[in-house]
Amino acid sequence: MNYRNDEEEQRVEGQLENGLADLAAPAPDDFALRVLQRVGIPRERYDTYSHLDSTAGGLYVAYSSDAVTGSAVDIMVEGPDEFERLHHARTGRTAIPTSAVFPGLRPALRTGRAKRLPIDLSGLTELESAVLGAVRSIPSGQLRPITWLAREASVPSATGPILSALSKNPVPVLIPCHRVTYETGTPCDAAYTERVGRALRSAEGIDMLRLEELSQRGAVFLGSDTTRIYCHPTCAHARRITRPHQIPFRNARDARQAGYRACKSCRPTTV
Repeated sequence: MNYRNDEEEQRVEGQLENGLADLAAPAPDDFALRVLQRVGIPRERYDTYSHLDSTAGGLYVAYSSDAVTGSAVDIMVEGPDEFERLHHARTGRTAIPTSAVFPGLRPALRTGRAKRLPIDLSGLTELESAVLGAVRSIPSGQLRPITWLAREASVPSATGPILSALSKNPVPVLIPCHRVTYETGTPCDAAYTERVGRALRSAEGIDMLRLEELSQRGAVFLGSDTTRIYCHPTCAHARRITRPHQIPFRNARDARQAGYRACKSCRPTTV
């Protein structure tokens, strides 16, 4: 029996197994991105993306060199492959995973304040861009109705076109469509499933049960009998009005006739 040949075969088999294991190992971070850069593919031909935590769960966020270009909550896509496919279908650019996060993105997700984050809305109509731009001005933890949105965007207040614009939001969460409601105070959630919208509002401390209670009383606005100012119920000033001093109003006309002025912070409608 040739023990030396057996030992040699075992050594070769071990080397092959190690080599195959190396081939099966995951690619290094940013491998695909480095390949594109190495072969000289222009940066405008592709976007990069990260998978981050958000108040609604995992969030895919894509970006060019100077702006966020798309996002999707985990529940909205089946995984990175589908996110990449949908991003390419909408933008015509490939999305490449990266470990580098777009500047300012983490703080925007942590605080819910993404108003200053550069976002690319190219490909949308003028009305759609105006509506989504107005959505970005709604503060974290507050809600605004469609009529308010129409006024801020300087577009007609027809519900259909505004809902259509919200449904085309290319950057869910970062453009906070979960903060938009119908006139009754019921959330629109045109860009989200109800589950995602509910999670986002809850994370921002919006008490939907309290708002539903007010809605059942016909309270679209809340006034303070000490300041004689009326606000949206989620306005930071309205939340400081103690219950004995809260005066509910069904509309701005009733508030004005009672001698109340519109809040300069939340800027409720005056008609």
